[in-house]
Amino acid sequence: MSFGESVEKAFTTMTSTRKIGDLQRDIQEPRPNDPLTTDHGVKVSDTDNWLRITNGSHNGPSLLEDQIGREKIHRFDHERIPERVVHARGAGAHGYFKVFDDRASKYTFAPVLTDSSRTTPVFTRFSTVQGSRGSADTVRDVRGFATKFYTEEGNWDIVGNDIPVFFIQDAIKFPDFVHAVKPEPHNEVPQGQTAHNNFWDFVGLQPESAHMVMWAMSDRGVPRSFRMMQGFGVNTFTLLNASGERHFVKFHFIPELGVHSLVWDEALKIGGQDPDFHRKDLNEAIENGAYPKWKFAIQTISQSKEHAFDFDILDATKIWPQELVPLEEIGELVLNRVVDEFFPETEQVAFCTSHVVPGIGFSDDPLLQGRNFSYFDTQVSRLGINWEELPINRPVCPVLSHNRDGKSRHRIVKSDVNYWPNRKNEGRPVPPEEGGYVEYAQRLDGIKKRARGEKFQEHFNQPQLFYNSLAAYEKVHLVNAICFELSHCEDPVVYKSYIDILNNIDFDLAKAVAIKVNGEVPTKPGRPNHGKKSKGLSQLDFLPKEPTIVSRRIAILITDGFNAVEMQAVRAALTSAKAVCYVIGPRRNFIRPMSGQDFGRGVFADHHFEGQRSTLFDAIYIPSGEEHAKTLAKSGRVVHWVREAFGHLKPIAAVGEGVDFLRNVVRLPGVDLFVPSHNHDSDEVVTSYGVITTGKYSISSAVTDALQIAPDTRGFASNFAFQISQHRCYKRESDGLSDQVAF
Repeated sequence: MSFGESVEKAFTTMTSTRKIGDLQRDIQEPRPNDPLTTDHGVKVSDTDNWLRITNGSHNGPSLLEDQIGREKIHRFDHERIPERVVHARGAGAHGYFKVFDDRASKYTFAPVLTDSSRTTPVFTRFSTVQGSRGSADTVRDVRGFATKFYTEEGNWDIVGNDIPVFFIQDAIKFPDFVHAVKPEPHNEVPQGQTAHNNFWDFVGLQPESAHMVMWAMSDRGVPRSFRMMQGFGVNTFTLLNASGERHFVKFHFIPELGVHSLVWDEALKIGGQDPDFHRKDLNEAIENGAYPKWKFAIQTISQSKEHAFDFDILDATKIWPQELVPLEEIGELVLNRVVDEFFPETEQVAFCTSHVVPGIGFSDDPLLQGRNFSYFDTQVSRLGINWEELPINRPVCPVLSHNRDGKSRHRIVKSDVNYWPNRKNEGRPVPPEEGGYVEYAQRLDGIKKRARGEKFQEHFNQPQLFYNSLAAYEKVHLVNAICFELSHCEDPVVYKSYIDILNNIDFDLAKAVAIKVNGEVPTKPGRPNHGKKSKGLSQLDFLPKEPTIVSRRIAILITDGFNAVEMQAVRAALTSAKAVCYVIGPRRNFIRPMSGQDFGRGVFADHHFEGQRSTLFDAIYIPSGEEHAKTLAKSGRVVHWVREAFGHLKPIAAVGEGVDFLRNVVRLPGVDLFVPSHNHDSDEVVTSYGVITTGKYSISSAVTDALQIAPDTRGFASNFAFQISQHRCYKRESDGLSDQVAF
């Protein structure tokens, strides 16, 4: 570890200590030989046998008087709490938030957003929406992205998603949407996906959902990692500055690693092969020191400009296009610590949109107004009225109120008054000038009526904007996703009606879907496509400024007789850039290198070919070695590994006889491979459709191949690293090569 990395690790560990230190009060760390006790502290002598009548040979009835047995069973019976209705399946981590400077002070006086000397502890929870706790991580779904900031002024929660808009405009529709998206009531299927009649029936009859449907059916619906998702506050909040001026605001988290996704076939397979893929990925990155990072940005609109747009800025089904409202990066979110125990931290953490601090407030966003009521009510239902006293939820600042009693009360208030006003002046209200929260004095004029504003009635301009802004391959993926989903709808009314919605977005889109799902192919556009595009909607807009392979998972396929010297050199180059390499062999044991190489018992394989699949890795490398290559050629599983990786558009690298294996056995269509002149003695590198091949890679090759992650580099490892940094070779798909390989 370099000096800089040591400093960073020390700093990031230090920055979380205020909340982590607070949690230490409730952390128990068992040591060897610590005695087992009951919950009331009595040491237990036997935890394996219920107290019963016995004659030494035969058992009689168990006795109800066994208070130790009863306690053990009672506690077990009540281990589960009601799971979240939505966002039930999640994973979380601790970290910190820090602003760069006071540039946001022109919008807000909230120190968490303006004081660069502060480091605010945070806890972030990621989640799927539709499925239960037991569903899979990689289903097509929206992802929750909720962050609790433990500020010195109290807790501030951003309860967001990885998509900036939502399905509905008004919170009163939330029960209808959730009922429609969840498993159907008559048979409780499908689990963890939207591909069913009720969801598409609802969104087909609710045109305001069209924008969100486009996002969810795009590649955003199957993220590669929580660490490669954007986060959005979704709703419109407000900021108040020291002069009393108010701005409307939207919050953004922009991932350092870029915004990347799985391909659909890969997502389906991972759901069965490793349903915990995303939560394991999060922990793996943090434990390897590749801390997930996001730039924190805001979009602001002054109160005087609220009505200056052709959309209503309070409409949660609309974005604020960056051309109209630029993003301002003001800080950074870093996650650097995994949880100690899942249930008391990740499962019991609870968020509320109504949790704000002075300087941050609410708008009249009708979805937000309802969420402010709903979230608190939900937490009371799940965790009890004292849910904010749970260790993961309690603030790090002092807390004092006149609220008392209730289920699971933790706090003991040593006072003989529990009301205000009182003779002791305890628990007094705090004036705004001393830090007390104050609502903005907003002037209101109108009539009481169930209605929506005029601009809330337009539903298709922004879905068109989103579709137009996608790359060509992203549009293809979106069409395929909608076709997959509608093909699972048995009721013709459902899939035919949604063609009408799509035809109001784009005529060619509607036709492409209708042809595949047997809908009625439209003969003319429902409305013209305005042709406009916007920045920040395609995932290509978020490639890292500096190409990186940090935390990327690379599979190295070997069998006995492989070139261990070469493999170690390539692995060292990749791991120097913080990639994570895994050796995959025919057995989880030592694999013998080629003759003449002294590696003791060999190189230990992390997994065997049947224990993992190509879907769980970002790239594949096959070293040289004649015996090794011949053995690979006899393994149908290994051939499938490589073909599947090719079909999933992943980078593949091979050296020497490994190239012969690709050419003669795997047979990748349309790909140019290295052609040996004299027994693979050349280190010329050939890169074609994300496949990198060469004749040899020696110690001298490694010396000249100082890893540079950039296009047009000469070295083998550098070329491979650059292709990995690009995530996938989508040209392989657009040119039809991936369609020619069975996987």
